Amino acid sequence: MSVLAWIVATPLLGAVLIALARRPFTRDLTLLLIALATLAQVLPLISPVLAGERPAVTLATVMPGIDITLSVEPLGLIFALVASILWVVASLYAIGYVRANALPAPKRFHACFALAIGAALGVALADNLFTLFLFYETLTLTTYPLVTHGGSPEAVRAGRVYLGILLSTSIGLFLLGIVWVFSLTGRLDFVPGGLLNGVIEGPALAVLLGLFVFGIGKAALMPVHRWLPAAMVAPAPVSALLHAVAVVKAGVFTVLKVIVYTFGPDLLANTPAAHWLMYVAGFSVIAASLIAWRQDNLKARLAYSTISQLAYIVLGASLFVPAALTGAAVHLVAHAFAKITLFFAAGAITTATGMTRVSQMNGLGRRLPWTMAFFSIAALSMIGVPPTAGFVSKWLLLGGAFDAQAWVAVGVLILSTVLNAAYFLPIVHAAWFRPPSADPPDDDSHEAHGAHAHGAVSRTGEAPFLLLLAMGLSTLGVGALFVWPDLPVALARSLP
Repeated sequence: MSVLAWIVATPLLGAVLIALARRPFTRDLTLLLIALATLAQVLPLISPVLAGERPAVTLATVMPGIDITLSVEPLGLIFALVASILWVVASLYAIGYVRANALPAPKRFHACFALAIGAALGVALADNLFTLFLFYETLTLTTYPLVTHGGSPEAVRAGRVYLGILLSTSIGLFLLGIVWVFSLTGRLDFVPGGLLNGVIEGPALAVLLGLFVFGIGKAALMPVHRWLPAAMVAPAPVSALLHAVAVVKAGVFTVLKVIVYTFGPDLLANTPAAHWLMYVAGFSVIAASLIAWRQDNLKARLAYSTISQLAYIVLGASLFVPAALTGAAVHLVAHAFAKITLFFAAGAITTATGMTRVSQMNGLGRRLPWTMAFFSIAALSMIGVPPTAGFVSKWLLLGGAFDAQAWVAVGVLILSTVLNAAYFLPIVHAAWFRPPSADPPDDDSHEAHGAHAHGAVSRTGEAPFLLLLAMGLSTLGVGALFVWPDLPVALARSLP
């Protein structure tokens, strides 16, 4: 069995073993070991891919021209590395969070977590549109139980929105685009330079691009973004999974993959009718930032920030020049490490204090110095302040916008950076420089109530050690990517 097949199968095997585990310690250890085993299989792919090799394996043939095939190329390896590295960190956090908050049905929770990562890795290693679509839909279905894990009416409603938007866009638009491509070419594989190059042009090309961009609902490009803030009712580890490790990254990765290997950047660059994507992405960047600025609920603010940051990646891809595509791919990595840290911190704050609102966080840095230090570093990365990963990716995106002479994109990047500062710096300032509130107001959110109900809220001291360890590791990644950005940049520059 090929190593690529094992990479996808290992999390699936882990889900089975977690479901069979009889003791909490065995269950938790299995989750962590399976995550480490998956990472150990992904890391050896770096050298051959950088050397130009493209390992592949066909698992099944559905019909002529439609195979279930896995392969690895630079963009897919970037996503696979992000998913597998952060799964280890997210596993530590999930174990600590489940214990601290006495989360119900922990076995089901961890098993679905593993299944979701397996599906995300399948998306990363998909060799063609058919394989990608299968794993893309599997990712939707395996994360739905996590979104609704709390079982409250609010969680059930959020799950309906989540499932409804993601399935309707993928089946109604994404699948239609795939069928259109197959009717034009008789193939669905990813081709350097673009499968559609010389096959379709003009307005028809712009319409087909729209089917893919809006059909890939996980990229959360406006107006198909509502599922993402709705899903914030889920526990903090799920929010981190949705925003940093699997779901939204699968979305923007798929948009990048389709632009690079299905359409081809040169074809799109030479088709004026396709340039609408830059304006839609730019609007999403600014509009989501403005909405985030108005949110008092911390997770809601982070959710709209994610929508904006994902649109950065689509914006870079929409410029259709190598420098901007490099910036988009590197921003996928930088955002992943910073955003998972922010959601880890949000969950740790709720676990330790019961707070979920920005207006409650005055002086919180004195009570939770480690948590707020990690939060502050990740927030600076989201703004793009050195020495953080976000500075590197935004620098590359801005350079790509100048290369393309896309002055609208330059303006969007500058304005959005100001808006990033406007909704992150007040949190940092309030936590470190304002006196603490004498008696923070009670919060009526579902997650805060859950923490109180299970006796998880501690009025003094930090969140449990595993939560701090996970935050510390992801924060180290934020700094390391500034000092050593060579690997993601080299992989991104290897794109055709």
